[in-house]
Amino acid sequence: MQNQEENYLPTLITATPFEGRQLAIKLARKSIGAIQPDAGIRQQLRAAYASDTAQLIASAQVIATEFQTIAQANNYWKTTD
Repeated sequence: MQNQEENYLPTLITATPFEGRQLAIKLARKSIGAIQPDAGIRQQLRAAYASDTAQLIASAQVIATEFQTIAQANNYWKTTD
């Protein structure tokens, strides 16, 4: 498990949708690291999913779910003009 002292997520608030998407990717990657902390095993598994369309789509769905949460936290980046 990752060091609980490491705060890689101080906020879900981002300035732009692009920054929100980058944060979603980071969260997805951190989740994988927390689930499988052994970098060597992750490297071995990478070859298995790199050419598997279903697994790549599943990874994209995880990022999309993270992005949805971030977008909601940012009120979909609506401005009040």
